[in-house]
Amino acid sequence: MQLSVFLCLVLQSAEPVRVLVTGAAGQIAYSLLFGIAKGDVFGKDQPITLILLDITPMLPVLDGVVMELQDCALPLLREVIPTDKEEVAFKDLDAAILVGSMPRREGMERKDLLKANVAIFKSQGAALEKYAKKTVKVLVVGNPANTNCLIAAKSAPSIPKENFSCLTRLDHNRARSQVAMRCGVPATQVKNVIIWGNHSSTQYPDVHHCKVNMAGSDLACFAAVKDDDWLKGAFISTVQQRGAAVIAARKLSSAMSAAKAICDHMRDIWSGTPEGEFVSMGVYSSSNSYGVAEDLIYSFPVHIKDKQWKIVDGLAINDFSRGKMDATAAELVEERDTAVTFLSA
Repeated sequence: MQLSVFLCLVLQSAEPVRVLVTGAAGQIAYSLLFGIAKGDVFGKDQPITLILLDITPMLPVLDGVVMELQDCALPLLREVIPTDKEEVAFKDLDAAILVGSMPRREGMERKDLLKANVAIFKSQGAALEKYAKKTVKVLVVGNPANTNCLIAAKSAPSIPKENFSCLTRLDHNRARSQVAMRCGVPATQVKNVIIWGNHSSTQYPDVHHCKVNMAGSDLACFAAVKDDDWLKGAFISTVQQRGAAVIAARKLSSAMSAAKAICDHMRDIWSGTPEGEFVSMGVYSSSNSYGVAEDLIYSFPVHIKDKQWKIVDGLAINDFSRGKMDATAAELVEERDTAVTFLSA
């Protein structure tokens, strides 16, 4: 049997994974959907059913996105389902990528932003609880991502908390790229940067455990860069403020890089991380070994195997790092405590 015929038979017999993207008419989703549909995330031999959820006024735009996906003639894409109904969107999901959220508008108080997003993610968490598979993997992208993820998880009590994560891979990729550019090497030669804490300007990009491959040898990041002041100053602030810098330049938020990070995050959940490498993800903080408060979604370094993440234990934390890790944790505790007051409303 010819290989091409064999592959066609395999694709025809494999059960499609059902993948939801919310905020599907938005600019991040527009950059994201092609990568998912062509096999960059769930595997080159894994058929896909894409479910696209957005609010009712965006349905005409969603129809245009569906037409474009159809016109790509992608062999893995079995079906595209556009909808504004949660009972349709969340049914029997294998993966949910929750991109849509209420953006902060000019003059909006932070508590009002949290209140609006609690309503969204409480509803979507309840829909996951009612309609999705209990094995569903949920990635929250919409900001404030950590706290939105926590609210969704609390609203879906029968789905394991370990199935929920939020996106800090964009920050991780930004940190990796900054180090690579500084050292004059490809980003693939930089590994084990860490983003601790919140996906906000208090996040802590940490390179104390990072390795840079230069001339065939792995060097500690500080030895490779040879500029401690930059690594402890401008490097950190550049990563923390990168989203704002993109908005200032483009007049739009990061979309292409966010979509790439979403693909990286979900691909690693599905396929695992390479031996000896870890990545950053916002995950449930229970029983962590770094003194981070319980009941938070906090970004840690993780290994992933068999679709299960595990926080990397035993990394040495100096006083400089401890102060920054505690500061971002304090922000998350405040966010959580404010958001939880709206949860029972």
